[in-house]
Amino acid sequence: MGPPGRQLLYNRRVDRPKVLVTRAIPEEAFALLEKHFKLERYDKHAAMPRALLLRRIRDKDGLLCILTDKVDVELLEAAPRLKAVATYSVGFDHVDVKACALRRVVVSNTPGVLTETTADFTWALLLAASRRVVEGDAFMRAGRYKGWDPMMFLGGDVHGKTLGIVGFGRIGQAVARRAQGFGMKVLYYDRQRLFTELESQFGARYCELDELLRGSDFVTLHCVLDASTFHLIDARAFALMRRSACLVNAARGPIVDEKALVAALRAGRIRGAGLDVYELEPKTAAGLSRLRNVVLAPHLASASLETRTKMGLMAAQGLVDALVRRKAPEHAVDRELCRELFPAA
Repeated sequence: MGPPGRQLLYNRRVDRPKVLVTRAIPEEAFALLEKHFKLERYDKHAAMPRALLLRRIRDKDGLLCILTDKVDVELLEAAPRLKAVATYSVGFDHVDVKACALRRVVVSNTPGVLTETTADFTWALLLAASRRVVEGDAFMRAGRYKGWDPMMFLGGDVHGKTLGIVGFGRIGQAVARRAQGFGMKVLYYDRQRLFTELESQFGARYCELDELLRGSDFVTLHCVLDASTFHLIDARAFALMRRSACLVNAARGPIVDEKALVAALRAGRIRGAGLDVYELEPKTAAGLSRLRNVVLAPHLASASLETRTKMGLMAAQGLVDALVRRKAPEHAVDRELCRELFPAA
């Protein structure tokens, strides 16, 4: 049993659950929340200060947070009434799921909804890095273009090359589908190999990570972040990659040793990179932003209006399900806990 006072059921005629939202999100999500909850919003386009979060969470029953908000033991101890957390993200490495389960706090996320949008943006980074789009844009804006030159901003072809995908879940598979249109050979590495029928569907071949790094013209990361993938791409990995290779990361920043990446780019150990996430986000490693052979985006992979709205509605619905409808959220992270809390579901 959880600590005293954490009963899940409400008498809605007496009180509506109190919910804290830690960031400005699409208004459609707020409209859904306001139908069911006494809502407190932090309507700023910057992270909610930790001290403020710990103060405001004290009397809340639900929390809608983003991936920069750590939901850890400290926060849970500051929130004796908390019963549900919905994270506005697919990843939930910022949430201590075990600590939440011990306190009978339901956690939900927003999987699937951003798969295609993230795959699209992965290709935007890959193409921009390979064809030096950002450098060319800056060159034009500076008024330096004086006419066509056959040797100006030579990049590398994408079509017909080999794409290595590290992490072959929903997003990795969506990236592989797009590679077929470029006539690319696809290698993939994951903890578990797919059935051969699925490999044929995506035109992909399984291999170990070292083989993938040695054999790929482009390496794109779509694995989860945990102890086994922290700094998965490090100095050793860069030493294995082709000098003509480009690295793309639209997954989690700490999968890449950013200092090692800067060294590899400076030394020409690899040709280029396209990044949407960073090891110490929002900061970048020293020297990274001064390099011309890297494309830097401010965590935009899911940043389409359609996708961000769907994410907000999914997160809001997770809180409605857990706190009002008294059922397991469709995208609950801990299904075993939900079976205990919602036995009728």
